[in-house]
Amino acid sequence: MSAPVQSPRRICFRKFELDISSGELHKDSQRISLPPKAFEVLRCLVERPGEVVTREDLRARLWTADTFVEFDDSLNHAVKKLRQALGDSAETPEFIETLPRHGYRFIAPTNGGATPEPTPKPARRFPARLLATALGLLAIMAVLFAYDVGGLRQRLSGHSAEPAIRSLAVLPLLNLTGDPQQDYFAEGMTDALITDLAKIRAVRVISRTSVMQFKDVKKPLREIAQALGVEGILEGSVQRSRGRVRITAQLIRVSTDTHLWAQSYERDTSDVLTLQAEVAQAVAREINVALTPEESAHLSRARSVNPEAYEAYLKGQSHWYWLSREHLDTALEYFDLALQKDPNYARAYVGVANVWMMRGDAGFMPPSEAMPKAKAAVSKALALDDSLAEAHIAFASFAGPYDHEWSIAEREFRRGIELNPNSADGHFMYADFLISMKRVDEWNAEIHKTLELDPFNPFFQCFYGWHLIYLGRYDEAIAQLHKVLETEPDFSSEHMGLWGAYYKKGMNDEALAEARRFFSVLHDREVEEALTHGYSEGGYARAMHRGAEVLAGRSKRIHVPAVRIARLYAHAGDKDEALRWLKKACDERETPLTHLGVAWDWDFLRSDSHFQDLLRTMKLPT
Repeated sequence: MSAPVQSPRRICFRKFELDISSGELHKDSQRISLPPKAFEVLRCLVERPGEVVTREDLRARLWTADTFVEFDDSLNHAVKKLRQALGDSAETPEFIETLPRHGYRFIAPTNGGATPEPTPKPARRFPARLLATALGLLAIMAVLFAYDVGGLRQRLSGHSAEPAIRSLAVLPLLNLTGDPQQDYFAEGMTDALITDLAKIRAVRVISRTSVMQFKDVKKPLREIAQALGVEGILEGSVQRSRGRVRITAQLIRVSTDTHLWAQSYERDTSDVLTLQAEVAQAVAREINVALTPEESAHLSRARSVNPEAYEAYLKGQSHWYWLSREHLDTALEYFDLALQKDPNYARAYVGVANVWMMRGDAGFMPPSEAMPKAKAAVSKALALDDSLAEAHIAFASFAGPYDHEWSIAEREFRRGIELNPNSADGHFMYADFLISMKRVDEWNAEIHKTLELDPFNPFFQCFYGWHLIYLGRYDEAIAQLHKVLETEPDFSSEHMGLWGAYYKKGMNDEALAEARRFFSVLHDREVEEALTHGYSEGGYARAMHRGAEVLAGRSKRIHVPAVRIARLYAHAGDKDEALRWLKKACDERETPLTHLGVAWDWDFLRSDSHFQDLLRTMKLPT
């Protein structure tokens, strides 16, 4: 490429003025926002008016050769932004003429605003003291300018830098393989980018569940950003072929539709973790966020991973998110396969632990069988990698509910959140811990942080409704749970919450209807029918008693969570049976008893000495 002509400080054309020194374009003295690459393309063109500037010239000058960049798309986008800013048209151009597949030519007349060099004046001799003072003032000004104290550098240079982006959403990466069976890989890479970026405390990063609502959704980015409450969007694609992984990403400031950065990265599948960390570090640079030494260390710590182990882990995660009995079984198979391929893969141990905890928490098996296996797996994960936020949060999740070691649980929650400040799971579980401890002010901060990070997560939205019932805010809870019901009509927890809220308000017909829906979603037709027959026999209390009898009888053959039976007896007003089954649940260390001190089901038992004994056994506030 021929060397550009010596450019004047300002170049004028029509009503526009390009200020080379400040990097700004003005029209009639009004500043026009331009993405950095668009400005540089315009500069290249106006410095050589009337000449053809080839696409290869622009590539060599403006795009570095040591990165995998989607050059054609990036250049086309820059020219499109230029035409929008200038009010130009590709069909009838006034400023930028396109030579298809060759380059561009600036066709508007220009005139530079260079200022002629002034004639030197004879030097004057300054007294030594005045010279020293002047030099001292210059040194002070240099320091103020270098550190931009009070925005001095920005004001003197004639432009103000864009503010740093403080909230970000990573939209689901497009799967470019053309094979829908590879969607799990694209989703897994999206998860990984979110996880890496979430370690940066200075930025709020939206969690996976909420961004997945926008997979394959054709909506304007501004609308998506408004729904998620973010200033920046990271979007892109992923492709895997012949042992290589390629991620292409672009970062957009939504308020101005400015493309801040676009780049592609490609590595062997064994280096996929390094690739993810590189993208996260690049994004941090582009949004003007300074990383702390610990954050830099976390992002630089990525190691090679066995490709087969990583593949199995991603497949396990894709099944884990469904949380059904069958999907949990499949997830565990894949996590175990990942550990066969790489016995030191810490994240796979966390996956194993989560499966066992969910099996015990959901009542699929006795906690006494599930939780020790969860504890062993997460302890192994922490031994391998103590920097895994997910491992600390998982450890806390059974240290309190199962071991009743609440101080250890709080320590681990705090450590997990410290390592990943944007972990919606961590903030939610800590909020659930705090409300069980009756620390309502701290709960309020954590639950709202959760909902900021994951606004469309139905699980968190539902349990926020539960927490409102614990606080006696029944009407708010009902409104909140009905909001979840609109998008997730078959979510059992929301029906249990509505059942509890209506029960506390004395609305027995509505409470019974939600109890029946709860067991219907669980596909428990026998209890559902028992509730119906019992209600016709003797109203709400009789319905609850009949349902409890069905579950109590079933528990002699298969595992039934004792807390589920105790709840029905409590609603029936049978104090003795409710306490007996609660004692059994406590002996089996069932995790739902975390809420024993606040849950609505046990209010009429609270003054009973046996109930107080249970609270003391669990080391909960009495």
